[in-house]
Amino acid sequence: MAIKDNLLNITSSLPSSVTLVAVTKTHPIEKLEELYRTGHRVFGENKVQEMAEKYEALPKDIQWHLIGHLQTNKVKFIAPFVHLIHSVDSLKLLQEINKQAQKCNRIIDCLLQVYIAKEETKFGLDTDEINQLLASGSIDELTHIRICGLMGMASNTTNTNQIASEFKSLSDFYHQQQAYVTKNIKLEILSMGMSSDYELAIQNGSTMIRVGSLIFGNRA
Repeated sequence: MAIKDNLLNITSSLPSSVTLVAVTKTHPIEKLEELYRTGHRVFGENKVQEMAEKYEALPKDIQWHLIGHLQTNKVKFIAPFVHLIHSVDSLKLLQEINKQAQKCNRIIDCLLQVYIAKEETKFGLDTDEINQLLASGSIDELTHIRICGLMGMASNTTNTNQIASEFKSLSDFYHQQQAYVTKNIKLEILSMGMSSDYELAIQNGSTMIRVGSLIFGNRA
């Protein structure tokens, strides 16, 4: 099926409260241009270099989301244009994003990545670390970033009960953090769910899903 048909299959049943991030990693510019022609404008990339190259090659009204692990020394390459960083997992990284955003005279929106999976391959902060960070006042000093919510990745398993439980735990935790809302902590986005589990994520409160293979097909 064409990308347009694949996209319609997803969006036709998507609640209006849920944003679809089309995960474009490793796919060629031609496929991204095809997606762009459907009217979709929210693209997600895992790697900084690939996102920067595609940003240069494609129209500038695309909202680029960095959804993969981000190293502090790579922030400067995306700071001028990135729309949302999903994968913030330390105060050190937030401070670097703030530094680079200030150089670009921007405020960069970020999500704190929460570790919810029962496996060691995922990145993220645990719930105690999130609580400490939000309560510490450290974020208030970072005037060029805005914490817009949380992101999490469920375990890579076929056990749907486990996946649903992990999503629910993150959703419950997300709602508990609303007490920390300040000038640059908004907590309006809960990013969880990918091609294999986005429906479970939405059932458990996700407001943003990251879907690639269901749009583009499996990678060669």
